[in-house]
Amino acid sequence: MVGGCLHLQRAVGFGWTPATAVYRQSNKPPESDMGDSVYKIIELVGTSKTSWEDAAKSAITKAAKTLRELRVAEVSKLDMVIDDGNVTAYRARVTVSFKYED
Repeated sequence: MVGGCLHLQRAVGFGWTPATAVYRQSNKPPESDMGDSVYKIIELVGTSKTSWEDAAKSAITKAAKTLRELRVAEVSKLDMVIDDGNVTAYRARVTVSFKYED
């Protein structure tokens, strides 16, 4: 991983699933600097006309504009919008944690 960039980690040999998707903003494992900190957990829903991965990324990209110290995001649910028998949008529910500042 490259520090400061969002990366989707994939489970080797199993592909991308909600249980294996984790977004991180640093090279350090999230538990390495947790110490005596307090974290808030929120839930976001990202949408995309092309894929669940893009939907998850859009949720994180938008959140990163107003929230600092984003730590870990977990994709908890995937769904689709269907119109007249066709998939018109992909949605990803993402649980995100961020550090409270002192």
